[in-house]
Amino acid sequence: MKKVFKGLVVAAVVTMSAGVCLTAAADTAKLDQLLEQVKKSRTAEGKINQQREQEFLSDRADKQALLNRAKAEFAAEESRGKSLTQQFADNEGKLAAKEAELQAAQGTLGEMFGIVRGAATETIGGIATSNISAQFKGRDELLKKLAEAKELPTINELEELWIALQTEMTESAKVSKFEGNVVSLDGNSAQASVTRVGAFNLISDGGYLVFNADTQEMQPLVKQPESYIVADAEAFKNAAPGEVKPVYIDPTGGNLLRLKTQEATLEEQFHQGGTPGYVITVLLLIGLLIGAVRFVSLSAASAGVKAQLKNLNNPSEKNALGRILKVYHDNKSVDVETLELKLDEAIMRETPDIEKGIGIIKLIAAVGPLLGLLGTVIGMIGAFQVITLHGTGDPKIMAGQISMALVTTVQGLLCALPLLFIHSMLQSKSNSVLHVLDEQSAGIIAAHAEKEKA
Repeated sequence: MKKVFKGLVVAAVVTMSAGVCLTAAADTAKLDQLLEQVKKSRTAEGKINQQREQEFLSDRADKQALLNRAKAEFAAEESRGKSLTQQFADNEGKLAAKEAELQAAQGTLGEMFGIVRGAATETIGGIATSNISAQFKGRDELLKKLAEAKELPTINELEELWIALQTEMTESAKVSKFEGNVVSLDGNSAQASVTRVGAFNLISDGGYLVFNADTQEMQPLVKQPESYIVADAEAFKNAAPGEVKPVYIDPTGGNLLRLKTQEATLEEQFHQGGTPGYVITVLLLIGLLIGAVRFVSLSAASAGVKAQLKNLNNPSEKNALGRILKVYHDNKSVDVETLELKLDEAIMRETPDIEKGIGIIKLIAAVGPLLGLLGTVIGMIGAFQVITLHGTGDPKIMAGQISMALVTTVQGLLCALPLLFIHSMLQSKSNSVLHVLDEQSAGIIAAHAEKEKA
């Protein structure tokens, strides 16, 4: 058994040795192949590196040539700069000498040049914004040229300056009509007949115009002044030759009219009163309506009483005195005290109808100023709230509340004043009617008492 086992072991060892030899032979072939590839790669990389080296040397030579050329150009430019610097210094000296010669040659012309520039600078603003420029355009171009000029003005330029100044003086004393382009508030432009009143105003069919110096166009005011002013302006524009018509003018050339457009109209001031103002207005209308109705009623009652006074024997139930006389005729047989009581009762029946509504008018006249005071307090509270939030830097922020405070006070007073007069008038008329009734009643009682004594 040992021999058999040894034989098997020897056979296995021999087999394994043969396998290892075969594997080693295969790896050796691969290594040879790898070595051959490395040698080939080394040869190829050597050629590439040699080619790159040749290219680098060639570029280096080119760069050196460019550097040499740049150095030569720099040296040339440096030499040229020194030459130009010297030439500049020489020219500066020559310019100084020429300026001295020019000043000597100008003499008093230099002073005239300063006067011309000063005159052009001073008048350019006035002429550019003048209403006369709406008719004679382009006058400010010459003035701008003279104001910015560096050389002496020519004879023609001096004459043009003279003409521009003379035109402004002459035309400011004329009323002229011309056709011009007017731009409406909606942006549309159209030709219109314009009347120029000196340098003060421009008038068209719709009222006053203003001249915009920036756009060189005429346009109507955003809001025209009062209707009677516009009516006088239109009448002046449409006046026949030789006909004299009064007209309102703006001595500032349109600035006052522009400021006028910022003023609040009566309607705008009315709405500034807010809710208290509306309530005051409603109460005023109610008071006026009651006053008108009561005035008509008392006038009719007074007329009926006056008519009845002329015919006391025929009483009519259509008037207060007639109804009282009828009470007397119906109770002629009673005693004096009873008759007096019945007449007093009849007068008391007539009194409410005669005095009806007069107390309400008095009440409204008293409430109106109180509502105005209420609006004033509300407006002042609002103003203080605005001051708390925004401070006092901009008064315009507080203007709305202050306007409410003042406008409601005015509205309350305007409500009370007419109603007080109406109340006084109606009270007087009612008292006069009641006085006639009392007088006639006393007369009737006195006459009845005399009859009883007789």
